[in-house]
Amino acid sequence: MIVLGVDTGGTFTDFVLAKDNQTRIHKVLSTPQAPEQAILQGMQELGLQQTSQQPLYIIHGSTVATNAVLEGKGVRTDYICNRGFSDVLAIGRQARRELYNLQPSPNPVPVPEELCLTTGGRLSAAGDLIEPLTDADLQQLQQQLQQLAPHSVAVNLLFSFLDDSCEKRIAAIVPPHMFVSCSSQVLPETKEYERGIATWLNASVGPIVEGY
Repeated sequence: MIVLGVDTGGTFTDFVLAKDNQTRIHKVLSTPQAPEQAILQGMQELGLQQTSQQPLYIIHGSTVATNAVLEGKGVRTDYICNRGFSDVLAIGRQARRELYNLQPSPNPVPVPEELCLTTGGRLSAAGDLIEPLTDADLQQLQQQLQQLAPHSVAVNLLFSFLDDSCEKRIAAIVPPHMFVSCSSQVLPETKEYERGIATWLNASVGPIVEGY
């Protein structure tokens, strides 16, 4: 078996080829608008365009998602949560870089207030339904999504990892052209902020990675 490792970066695309008990390292300039061009170029320069009886196994890594997060270039994303919890991502864990600064500069909020939508479908810590998700709730969410026209939607309901039925119902009414991330799939475990920020990050870079 021939093994090819490919790492696509913003400037260079790097290759490591393991073939016939030998290792070769190669590098080409990246083509950010069409990353596959650099990959195909590198494969050609490594002689992998020729027909071979040996199977080719490719391991691919990319900084597409990482760069989008670091540069703040995620897509416009709506955040759907339970009523009364729209500020969870803004509050975070209240960690401060300057512990003794009484007037620290506030960090920018991940999701603008106008993109935070609240609804029913609230569960208790035991998984019991406290507030139902009604048809009226779903209809209102549909209208809000149409008005806001986001590229992506993140759904994070309280304790949804115990019962994901409400998140699934919300995901079902999201227009098909919008990317959807549900916290019960992204990070199905306790801690509301961690689950919410992971789901929002996944939704904000999902369409970028999907296009890549």
